[in-house]
Amino acid sequence: MFALALGFGLTSGSEEPTKGAISQFNAYITALETRLAQQHRAPENFLARVDWPRLQHGEPIVERLTPTNAEARGALIHDWRGSAFIAGVKAADFERVMKNFGDYPRIFSPEIPRAHVLARSDEDHLQAEMRVKQKHVITVVMDTSYDIAYGRLDAQHRYSISRSTKVTEIADAGTAEEHPLSPQEEHGFLWRLNSYWTYEERDGGLYIQIESVSLTRSIPAGLGWIVGPFVESVPRESLEFTLRSVCNALRK
Repeated sequence: MFALALGFGLTSGSEEPTKGAISQFNAYITALETRLAQQHRAPENFLARVDWPRLQHGEPIVERLTPTNAEARGALIHDWRGSAFIAGVKAADFERVMKNFGDYPRIFSPEIPRAHVLARSDEDHLQAEMRVKQKHVITVVMDTSYDIAYGRLDAQHRYSISRSTKVTEIADAGTAEEHPLSPQEEHGFLWRLNSYWTYEERDGGLYIQIESVSLTRSIPAGLGWIVGPFVESVPRESLEFTLRSVCNALRK
């Protein structure tokens, strides 16, 4: 009964995000990127403040930053931040891992079955495409494209910005009938996804923070008690998986 009700809730009223939702998401992103740009101007405030000793003991910290006005005209904005510390690792090590898209299917298995670079302007600016697979009662497969840029204050203080440029839901993935859904057919599991990494070398290792902001469809009226936990859990679990996978890759 749970799966049946969830399927009904996620397939009814499917549509593209409204212009109002996109405008509100863009405004939110502008404010967020302004905040991060201010952080990245000075080493003493480069990272958002968290419990540093807790991170040094190997315990990641995940925080929900989603605002109370997350409802965006038929859509929802999700904002989460994860922090971790990896002893003996440098900022350059992190960048080598993140820029090696050919290794993503191994590092991020099973959520990213394939990834590749579409174009590269220079060493610190590229466009990439990834297939993302999410399984939460139902399995959703999406092809996603990103514009990614790397920046630095100095060798020990660096950051990256990844903005989604295209998100396409794939039906019957991995079969002979595989095909992309039209914007009118898509279910609104994910309309936008931006990720912001900030990383700093100190205390004998590397502190890393990722802030992930996504735009999804809103929860259908009357089905919040069923669909709500599902919709709210996906952004957090995806961020936790990404943070854990990157830490494991760096430790190896």
